[in-house]
Amino acid sequence: MTYCVGIRLNAGMVFVSDSRTNAGLDQIGTFRKMIVYERPGDRFIAMLSAGNLSVSQSIRELLQVESLPSEAGGEPLTIWNATSMFDVARLLGATVRRVQIDDGPALQKAGVEFNASMILGGQIRGEAMRMFLVYAAGNFIEATRETCYFQIGESKYGKPVLDRLIVPTTTLAAAAKGALVSMDSTMKANLSVGLPLDLLVYRDGSLANSELVCIDEQNPYFQMIRSTWGQRLREVFDGMDDPRWDDGETMHPLRTASTRYESLRKIANPTDRIV
Repeated sequence: MTYCVGIRLNAGMVFVSDSRTNAGLDQIGTFRKMIVYERPGDRFIAMLSAGNLSVSQSIRELLQVESLPSEAGGEPLTIWNATSMFDVARLLGATVRRVQIDDGPALQKAGVEFNASMILGGQIRGEAMRMFLVYAAGNFIEATRETCYFQIGESKYGKPVLDRLIVPTTTLAAAAKGALVSMDSTMKANLSVGLPLDLLVYRDGSLANSELVCIDEQNPYFQMIRSTWGQRLREVFDGMDDPRWDDGETMHPLRTASTRYESLRKIANPTDRIV
């Protein structure tokens, strides 16, 4: 299992991925799930992957050399000459389908599901930043102001944190912090997600990889995140009122009159016959 997050903001983009893979309790490995393709000053492209490791590794390597025929009959389309991130997403989708054609039948015969999903984000000179979520069928959706982040892998534990924190105007520093809190929440709940982590922060218009770090168990900032987040959650929890049943003695009563909802309750009458 894995967990990856991509966030698209007004100021830039934030990517974070774990590196744990497992095929059983005694077969745990470490594999990087983030890769950056870049030509400084011209294009910056980051891809995060989840799913079957052999499938995602094949897709990652083939994307560097894969091409699509040009609609105008000119030079074939590659990630190195594409003029838009939409074309890069199309190329990634075609690469996914190619791997499925090549490897899918053999995987199916072996009882292995063709399973891969990717977050693709970046910027090409002359175009705004864009981010896509690419599925195993090669189709994709794009991040918007209403949905400005994507998750792949074991997403459910870290989603509530992002839902409460991330909006397009969030700063890159705050988004990076929130992504690490989301990752820590996931690691706390699921042992199939683990260190080291790759964290990448991209600033709009830079067209270069400027802030990339690998985070292991000795990283002082992540150690602070892990201890502080749990401590502050307990402090907030302890600071909240305990439930009070008497609605006359508290500002936040638990039980109040309702004309719409009624508890499902059956009280026996003294005359009810017991057999």
